[in-house]
Amino acid sequence: VQLQASGGGSVQPGGSLRLSCAASGSISSINAMGWYRQAPGKQRDAVAYITNNGRTTYASSVKGRFTISRDNAKNTVYLQMNSLKPEDTAVYYCNAYASNVYWGQGTLVTVSS
Repeated sequence: VQLQASGGGSVQPGGSLRLSCAASGSISSINAMGWYRQAPGKQRDAVAYITNNGRTTYASSVKGRFTISRDNAKNTVYLQMNSLKPEDTAVYYCNAYASNVYWGQGTLVTVSS
């Protein structure tokens, strides 16, 4: 499984961004996909994930602001991030759960005025 993340950038507080993660390879083996983030000097934390049947789970810090979704036809998972805060600044990584856990490259999100 290969994952290609995109969509990061710089935004002011209160703004929005949408991250994308396109999966390729052994797509049929994937059970769930998700997003993690790692702020400078901190550990990598889970943000959200979505299962094959559409069940979603969010970290409490993003619940109500972020939405994870998937387009099965495009083998892509999205993370819509609204009402962004400076503390959302981090490198965001997508991952896929199959027989192993696969990681995409990170994409940087900077929230600053």
